[in-house]
Amino acid sequence: MIKDMANRAMKELSRDFSKMYAPTGRPSIPPEKLIRALLLQVLCSIRSERSLMEQLDYNLLFRWFVGLSMDDEVWDHSTFSKNRE
Repeated sequence: MIKDMANRAMKELSRDFSKMYAPTGRPSIPPEKLIRALLLQVLCSIRSERSLMEQLDYNLLFRWFVGLSMDDEVWDHSTFSKNRE
């Protein structure tokens, strides 16, 4: 249910997100995944971004919700914070 709501919201925002991607430079965290991770942080009362990254590292349900595969590397908490800003 929550994933369906998030999917609908992301679909509505996809045009805005596509404008955020820079044509050059190092790739950042996709805005869709960033928002999904922040949503998890709020809904699950995770206190810090460091703890959120730890949860994403081993919790398969969190990975599924955010859109990470089992093999994807989890972002560093400092990179996550910079992208959030």
